[in-house]
Parts: sequence; C-alpha cells; structure tokens
Amino acid sequence: MIEILTPTEVDRARRTGALVGTILQTLRERVGVGTNLLEIDAWTKTMINDAGATSCYVDYAPSFGRGPFGHYVCTAVNDAVLHGLPHDRALADGDLLTLDLAVLLDGVAADAAISFVVGQADQPESDAMIDTTRRALAAGIAAAGPGARIGDISHAIGTVLSADGYKINTEFGGHGIGTTMHQDPHVANTGRPGRGYQLRPGILLALEPWIMADTATLVTDPDGWTLRSATGCRTAHTEHTIAITPGGAEILTLPG
Repeated sequence: MIEILTPTEVDRARRTGALVGTILQTLRERVGVGTNLLEIDAWTKTMINDAGATSCYVDYAPSFGRGPFGHYVCTAVNDAVLHGLPHDRALADGDLLTLDLAVLLDGVAADAAISFVVGQADQPESDAMIDTTRRALAAGIAAAGPGARIGDISHAIGTVLSADGYKINTEFGGHGIGTTMHQDPHVANTGRPGRGYQLRPGILLALEPWIMADTATLVTDPDGWTLRSATGCRTAHTEHTIAITPGGAEILTLPG
C-alpha cells in the first residue's frame, strides 16, 4: 500500500526531517579520527531521546536482517555500504564513513544518510564517489513532483550513476515512507522513465543513491546486517526524505 499523508501529517514530517538532518549534521561535526562507532551510536541515542523521538532501527527486524537491529544509527565504513551494525571500532584517518538514520516523531518517520571521509587524509576517489551519489540524488529529486512517475526518478538517478562509470545494484534502493519507515513504492536506482506509480501530493519518498567502486554485488557480514562490496572496494551512500507537494518535491531532511 502507498500511503498518502494529510497536509497536517506532512507538516509533522517536516519536523521529523529537520531532526534527522540536524542529528546527522551534529554527528558529522563530532566524528573524527579515533571516534568509536559505538560512541556514535550512543550520541545518536541521546539526541533522539532528548528530542522526544523514537528510533526506527532499535526494534527493526526485517526478513533480510538478523534482527532486531538493536542500535540507533547505521555506521558503514569503507567497503560497508548499507545497514552497518555499530561495533567496537575506532575510526582511522581516511576512513570513508556512511551514517544512515531514521526516526519517528509525532507519528511520522524520516530517513537520511550521509557519507564523508574521516580526518584529513587525501581521498580523491572516495570524494568522487560521494559527489556522484549527491549529484544522483539531486537529479532524482529534480525529477520528482506531482504527475511524475517512479521510473522518472529511477532513470534520473541511474543516468548520473552510470555516466560516472558505476555499476548499479537494484536489490536495495529508495522507498516510500510515512507513518512507518519502509513502505511502497520501491524506488530503484535505475529505471525507465514514464513507468511506475504516478506521484501525487502527500507522498513521502526516501531516495538513496548508493554505489560501490567496482562491483554491483553485495555480501553480508557474519553479524547478519552489514552489507559490503563483494570485492572489498569502497562505497558511498547519500539519502534524503522528500515530500511530494503541489509545487514539486520538498527536501525534508535538511538540518533544522
């Protein structure tokens, strides 16, 4: 089922999105060389609780995970790209870190992710990958709006990813979001324009281009959650939650 939110619910989603964006920005500013992934998780827990919000991850137990997840933020390092389970690891200079966060506030969820290089090490290939995901996300958002179709968004994202030479995995991608974190429709990171569900005001989508440097194949860690590149190459992932409004697509997960 595809959920259509009321204007009041979309207004609540704006507050949730601002919280998600603010938490991710705060984490980005705090994280440095030597920061432990479990510290990041603890900081996230405190900020969620202080805001009166609820984590979408702690009790999350989908069929593809060995759940429940049990933590507050996904922390994926280097060759890890999705569902990174926080563990006892201190970050090193030059590590590529992805933080993925979803929370529920006032009955509406929002979901976003950022990737960045830790410390001062020069990592031009990692920077280029991150830039590709950001530009692909911007293209997907630009293609969204009332009357557009899911395939228009997927095509816009995939065009950017493919043009930069990356192979595209379609097992995981964007998704509907609303009163729960994961909903229909699935938004693949490549697709054909003019196909799929037609968007209307009140729909929320989490769009999330992610790539791996030289493969489209994922492997799962023994922890049952963390997804890594099959070749051990680096990865990047950028995500925003958007609302379809009468005027177009509105990004909800910018810092408040």
